[in-house]
Amino acid sequence: MIKIVGIAGSLRAASFNASLLRAARGLMPDGAELEIASIKGIPLYDGDVEANEGIPQAVAALKDQIAAANGLLLVTPEYNNGIPGVFKNAIDWLSRPVADIPRIFGSRPVAVIGASPGGFGTILAQDAWLSVLRTLGTRPWFDGRLLVSRAGSVFNDAGEMVDEKMKAQLQQFVRGFAGFVESSVASTAQNG
Repeated sequence: MIKIVGIAGSLRAASFNASLLRAARGLMPDGAELEIASIKGIPLYDGDVEANEGIPQAVAALKDQIAAANGLLLVTPEYNNGIPGVFKNAIDWLSRPVADIPRIFGSRPVAVIGASPGGFGTILAQDAWLSVLRTLGTRPWFDGRLLVSRAGSVFNDAGEMVDEKMKAQLQQFVRGFAGFVESSVASTAQNG
């Protein structure tokens, strides 16, 4: 069984991206599990806090959760045509200390999806994540792309995905990413 950790990059309880992540969990193929993680409780990055107090507990717990997984799914909102600050802040904390980057991110299969109330989905935020993921040494999956636009019509008030066409696209996406993660795990085992 492969395990993927998914993180929604919004703190809002009724976030479209949290809803997208929950929908993805329900569509995972056999042999794959999507565990939902949270960035709630992660403080703003401050080098003085790191130096004087160490890594906050919320960060340490999320780091361990990611390190124990085979893959990482980032579900990103798009704020002002870019990466949400709260999500980037969490990733910045996860990369501290620098010596931990290989354990948390190094060669880890990663995919990025996102939902937006606007008409372009989260295309600019997803593109902006690529340089961050490259810097952290991840293995981004490029065979699929999922941009959920006009999310208010894709999810109902309870946060359930009601658009069947989008549900089929999401299912295809998570199947493809799970296959990529599984082949990465097999390749690592063979070469390791």
